[in-house]
Amino acid sequence: MEIYSTTWLPRWPAVIVLTLGLTVLVTLVGAGSAQDTVGHVNSVVDKLTHGEGVFGVSTYDLSLENARALARADIDYVYVDMEHGPMDFAALQTFLLGMIDKAAVLEAGSVRQKVTALARFAPYGREQAQWAVKQALDIGLMGIIFPSIETREQALNAIRAMRYPQRRGSSYVEPRGLRGSGPAAAAWFWGLLTADYVRHADLWPLNPQGDLLAIMMIESAEGLRNVDAIAAVPGVAGFYIGPSDLSNSLGVPRNDPEVEQAIQIIVNACETHNIACGITASAREMPQRIMQGFKILGAGRAGGGLTASVDAALRAGRAAR
Repeated sequence: MEIYSTTWLPRWPAVIVLTLGLTVLVTLVGAGSAQDTVGHVNSVVDKLTHGEGVFGVSTYDLSLENARALARADIDYVYVDMEHGPMDFAALQTFLLGMIDKAAVLEAGSVRQKVTALARFAPYGREQAQWAVKQALDIGLMGIIFPSIETREQALNAIRAMRYPQRRGSSYVEPRGLRGSGPAAAAWFWGLLTADYVRHADLWPLNPQGDLLAIMMIESAEGLRNVDAIAAVPGVAGFYIGPSDLSNSLGVPRNDPEVEQAIQIIVNACETHNIACGITASAREMPQRIMQGFKILGAGRAGGGLTASVDAALRAGRAAR
């Protein structure tokens, strides 16, 4: 049976068209890769690098509707709270996909997303968290907030879990990474070629070119005692203070002056070690926290977009900044 047909002859135009098409595609992808990997892909890292403060919210709501609303909100980051919410990585992946705003990418001419996605997971520093770190980073998360870090060793374990083992000749070998290689989905989400993703997927400020954030929560009396040792661990980008848990650990009410004294001790450690300090603040508290030196400012919890109180806190923070 004749398997060829004269309907598609001559064959050379199709080959030429295909070749030209592939050439154009490769050229565009190559140009895009070269352009998009200049500077930082993580917008929060980019702003902190330039000494700017960042504002954001937390959320339990992993719906596509909430993701789309927050992707276009006037915030710098959103962190998904899986410490007190379900550890649902399938839902987290859906949420991350919902945060991709193609119109914003086209307008900016860069793969850098306006709103950086972070998450906080259930394991405390004293528990095994490596598996959660691996799952989260491999679907594209740009940073992790580690709850209740109390010792230098716990912070070091968190840092190692987030890093790939470094190549020979690397300027930033230590702390040695433990993260296994599985970057395909994360590279796709970041909008980078795999090789570019691996280059960017290191911890800032340990690696000045890195785009991953490791933030330690200080929320216990032991963490407070060890705050300087924790801050000195290479790869720690900042602290996030949990005042309610901290007050419980200290054995005093949330409004006790001892809590504010503890918060100032943590801020001082951040300034000494040149890392960012974060806290959640109301509209009334924002000016005070900015005066204290906080660079990462949470405005509260959001679901289905920004609530009135969250919006008010964001406005107050930006006005004070």
